[in-house]
Amino acid sequence: MSSTRKRLVRAGVGGAVAIGTVALLAGTAFAQDEEEVVLTAGEEAAASVQAVLDNIWVLIAAVLVIFMQAGFALVEAGLTRAKSVSNIMAKNLMDFCVGVLAFAAVGFAFAFGPGGGFIGTEGWFLNSETFAEGWGNLSLPTFFLFQAAFAATAATIVSGAMAERTKFKSYFVYSFLITAFVYPIIVHWVWGGGWLSQLDTPYHDFAGSSVVHMVGGIAAAVGAAFLGPRIGKYTKDGKPRAIPGHSIPFAIIGVFILFVGWFGFNPGSELAADAAVPGIAVTTLLAGAAGGVVALLVVWLKEGKPDVAMAGNGVLAGLVGVTAGTAAVTNWGAVIIGSIAGILVVFAVFFFDRIKIDDPVGAVSVHGVCGAWGAIAVGLFAAEDSDFWKAGLFYGGGTSQLVSQIIGVLAIAAFTAVAMVIVFAALKATLGLRVSEEEEIEGLDVHEHGVPGYAPDIAMGESGGLASSKEMATT
Repeated sequence: MSSTRKRLVRAGVGGAVAIGTVALLAGTAFAQDEEEVVLTAGEEAAASVQAVLDNIWVLIAAVLVIFMQAGFALVEAGLTRAKSVSNIMAKNLMDFCVGVLAFAAVGFAFAFGPGGGFIGTEGWFLNSETFAEGWGNLSLPTFFLFQAAFAATAATIVSGAMAERTKFKSYFVYSFLITAFVYPIIVHWVWGGGWLSQLDTPYHDFAGSSVVHMVGGIAAAVGAAFLGPRIGKYTKDGKPRAIPGHSIPFAIIGVFILFVGWFGFNPGSELAADAAVPGIAVTTLLAGAAGGVVALLVVWLKEGKPDVAMAGNGVLAGLVGVTAGTAAVTNWGAVIIGSIAGILVVFAVFFFDRIKIDDPVGAVSVHGVCGAWGAIAVGLFAAEDSDFWKAGLFYGGGTSQLVSQIIGVLAIAAFTAVAMVIVFAALKATLGLRVSEEEEIEGLDVHEHGVPGYAPDIAMGESGGLASSKEMATT
């Protein structure tokens, strides 16, 4: 194969088109020197096209991740009662809006700015001089948009665990604090050149099983613990009882939206439009599917019924589990990781119910427990050495990557728990965290937002079910 042909193959279709265009403009070059000039110009053109493709792909991926906010909102709304659905939508809307602004102002600098191993110290308000070099082919606007979408995801995970009983103003402040300070510090440790990335065997979390999901899950557990369970969640003798959500269709449509969004979350984290992207998409797909099937089978065997809500959480658990190692594991490694996540999420949901962590949507189990599992799984299932990770224990790589993964998970969990205890304790002592008993029983929509979530001729009973005004008048 000629040297010109090799360059065309390496550059891909976009690069080939660019090289051909340059050749046409330059004319036919017969001399050796002239040919080299044409090839060099072609390579530059191909690199330019590749940079554009990288930026366009990551922008599309960022939009998919932002669309996941709709999925989170629908899952939470569907698995909770109708009387607080406006409140749920308001929280999911505002944690995104507040989170983006907080991350732009200070969070991005804490995460990716120059500094020590603990935190970035430069680059406030997206200072273009601080970040002049960008990240690979990505421009500052592209990289920021992608990372801001991730920050908002970490924030919104907490909403479901604190549903139906949280003061909106306190949640509003929490959204600012986690995206401005808590989450960015963890990002700096792992993706911003911080201490976890400097271990002898660097900690590896490709797309955020721990950095995004476990952080959100632990914050959710702390918030739910500070709030206490919803009224009616436990019997007088302390046994948990189910409080059914008002719309399983909402919940499962939300799961599908999240599944689609994950193809921005994981493949987008390659930060380039290259040959690795399809493989990452496949491991993502397989893990999510495995998690859904296994969770359904486990809850079916355990409870005697194939619970569709638990199956949905199984899908999300599988996706969370593979997110750290999605680029490092084989297809069947992804199936195993997703399957184990599907088992873990079922037992974790029942466990947290028993210890009176009232989590209406299973956020602590899906994101916290399965996020930790996904990060540790890299040390077990990474298929081979690369520039970014070592082969896992099950692939002959020894324990070095596994040890680093355990260190990272413990450090991230400890820091997040301590930080969120401080945040929620301060909010409880100042603004207050929980609405009044009357507001909780009647629903947060009108009390907190002045508008019901459904049409005015729909009234909410104390059970949270829907009844028409005619039905209410006859009871």
